[in-house]
Amino acid sequence: MNAVKLDELAQRCGEWLRGSGPQSDIVISSRIRLARNLASFPFIRRCSEADRTAIEKTFRDAISQVEGWKDLIKVDVASLPVVDRQFLVERQLISRELSDASGARSVFIDSQEQFSLMINEEDHLRMQVMHSGLDLESAWEQINSMDDELDERVNFAFHERLGYLTACPTNVGTGARVSVMLHLPALVITQQIEKVFRSLQKMGLAVRGLYGEGSQAMGDFYQISNQITLGRAELDLVKQVGEVIPVIIDYERQARSFLVKESRKDLHDRVSRAYGILCTAQTISSEETLHLLSSVRMGVNLGLIQDLEIPTINKLFIHTQPAHLQKLRGVQLETADRNVERAMYLQSHLRKSSGPPAADN
Repeated sequence: MNAVKLDELAQRCGEWLRGSGPQSDIVISSRIRLARNLASFPFIRRCSEADRTAIEKTFRDAISQVEGWKDLIKVDVASLPVVDRQFLVERQLISRELSDASGARSVFIDSQEQFSLMINEEDHLRMQVMHSGLDLESAWEQINSMDDELDERVNFAFHERLGYLTACPTNVGTGARVSVMLHLPALVITQQIEKVFRSLQKMGLAVRGLYGEGSQAMGDFYQISNQITLGRAELDLVKQVGEVIPVIIDYERQARSFLVKESRKDLHDRVSRAYGILCTAQTISSEETLHLLSSVRMGVNLGLIQDLEIPTINKLFIHTQPAHLQKLRGVQLETADRNVERAMYLQSHLRKSSGPPAADN
C-alpha cells in the first residue's frame, strides 16, 4: 500500500509548491513544526527497539481516534527502500533525520500534504503543517488544533517551569519551529544576501537551505526560522518570524526592480540563457537545474517570459529531483541516466507550456 500511495503522490505537486498562497512570487511556503515526547518513555537515543515499537503503537492508536484523520496515509519508513525515503525528504514530508534513522519509525501524511506526523525522529513525535505562501497564522491555528487533539489522547512530557521537554535543549519550551521558505534570486544576484542574513542572525533567526538544518541553499531557496523556543510563547514566535518576512520580501522586490531598471539587458540575457539551456540540454544535473529554474522563475514573475506559469516551474523544481525522477519513471537510475532523463523531462514540459522569452523593446 505504501508504494501505491507514494506513486500517487509523485504524480502531483505538494502543498508547499502550489504557488497559490499570499506573496507566493517570493514566499514558497509557511511551515510550523512542533516537537513532542511521551512522558512514559526515554528520549529516542535512549530507547530500546521495544520502546520504539511501543511509541509507534501509542501514536498510531491515538491518531486513529481523531475524527477527520481516518484517511491519513500511513507510511512505514523503516521498511521503505532508499529511493522512497529520499522521495519523502524531497517532498518535505519527512526530515533527513527520520529517513536516515534506524528501527521502528513512520509518518502519517494527509492527502493534501498540508501536514505530516513523524514518529520516532529526534523526538517521539514531530508534527508539521505547511501552507502555500505567507500564511503563518492559519498554519499555527491548524497545528495548535492538531496538538490539542493528540494532547487529549496521550501524555506528553511537560515541565511546569520549562514547558515541553525535548531531546535537543534548543527545542525545550514550546517545542515550536516557525519557518518560512523564500525564493530570493535578486538578493543573490545583487550580492546583498549575506548582509540580510547577518541581520537575521543578530535577531536570533536561523537561515537554512532547501531541506532545513545542514542543507545547502539550492535554487536561491532559503528557510528562515526561529532559533530559540525556551521562554517564548508560540504566538510570539509566529509574530517574530511574521514581522521580519515582509521586510525581506520588500528587499527582494527592490532588488528585482533595480535589476529591471539598471540591468534589464543583462537580466533578460540571464533568464533567456537559463530557459534556453533547460529547453535544449541533453544531460543536466539536479543542482544546475535548480539554479537555472531559479532564474526562469524570477523571469516569469517579472514578465520576461510569457505563457509559462509559476505552478509549472514549481512542479519542475520538485519533479526533477533524483528520487522524484525515479518514481515517475518507475525504475532506479544511475546518476548519468538521471541526468539524461531530467533533460528529457524538462524539454517535454517547458516546450509544451511556453513560448520563448519575451523580446525586449
